Amino acid sequence: MGSEEEESVDAAATAAAARRERLRALRAAQELLQSPDDDNKPKEVEDAEEETNLNMKFRNYLPHDKQLQEGKLAPPVLPQFEDPVAIAPPPEEKKEDPFLNIAPKKPNWDLRRDVQKKLDKLEKRTQKAMFQFMEEQEKEKQLAEEDGRNGVED
Repeated sequence: MGSEEEESVDAAATAAAARRERLRALRAAQELLQSPDDDNKPKEVEDAEEETNLNMKFRNYLPHDKQLQEGKLAPPVLPQFEDPVAIAPPPEEKKEDPFLNIAPKKPNWDLRRDVQKKLDKLEKRTQKAMFQFMEEQEKEKQLAEEDGRNGVED
């Protein structure tokens, strides 16, 4: 019974080893198909070359390491944009200080607004009445002057 278990374990181990070898061969074949221009270099050699040829570029960060500071890029120079609207000077406007006109409204401003039409009518009637009153006074004055002249002549 012990030998059967050992044989099954050995068979499983050999099957697993054979499967690993097939998977490695498939990965190697797949890598060759994906990168035919790499002159068939082993992966360890490629990783070592990448580590030695680090070309890091920093646009917005200045690293503390002196070697990495060499990779700092100069900020891009933007072309000057000339706005045709900004070329013409804007018309000068009289600028008022907005704080000078700040005053609270009177508490009865809404009442005045609602009654304003009636007040305008009353104002017209008042002016008309005053004009009529002045005319009456003028007539009385003229009559008094005429009576005074007539009384002197008699």
